[in-house]
Amino acid sequence: MDSFTSVQGAAIPLQVPDIDTDVITPIKRVMEGAEAITQYAFEPLRYTPDGALNPDCPLNQDAYRDAPILLAGANFACGSSRETAVWAIRALGIRCIIAPSFGDIFFDSCFENGLLPIALAQADVDALAAHAGAGEFRVDLERRQITSPTGETVPFTVNPVQREALLSGRDSIERTLGREDEIADFQQRDRELRPWVYELAHV
Repeated sequence: MDSFTSVQGAAIPLQVPDIDTDVITPIKRVMEGAEAITQYAFEPLRYTPDGALNPDCPLNQDAYRDAPILLAGANFACGSSRETAVWAIRALGIRCIIAPSFGDIFFDSCFENGLLPIALAQADVDALAAHAGAGEFRVDLERRQITSPTGETVPFTVNPVQREALLSGRDSIERTLGREDEIADFQQRDRELRPWVYELAHV
């Protein structure tokens, strides 16, 4: 997993509420493979019914090309537990999503894939979105603050364990493997205290 300390660049204002994971990665595109997942990410918003790119969608506008930050609406990525939604967003070059609220499964999955989700009050997200297109934003995970193009700063909170995971670039499996010695010590002590458990395991 890629580590995350800070990111700087444009922020895409996509404050549409209740964008679910089927909007981010429609199931028909998931079945077509990784290339389609990326190409058609946010398909109902980015494409018109005839298949052309929608010029009104901020994701298609030159001002936000290669932007690493997404300013989203409430309940972002609700719906099914589709990890492809996280993969597609990462493939678009986005490393941070700021929204009033998130789908729970998507929120946790972000930290396993090097993507930082930040939950802020609606008023704070609106204030940041008002400056979208005016310059670069900076999101600093070490300092836990967002800096707008005007120099205003907004603090944010993040779970300490998830923060450390992003800073170190280690997902839950890698963090577990990093504690192999502790796990082995526990197993040895437990084997001595409860030998019958291990005997039953071989029955």
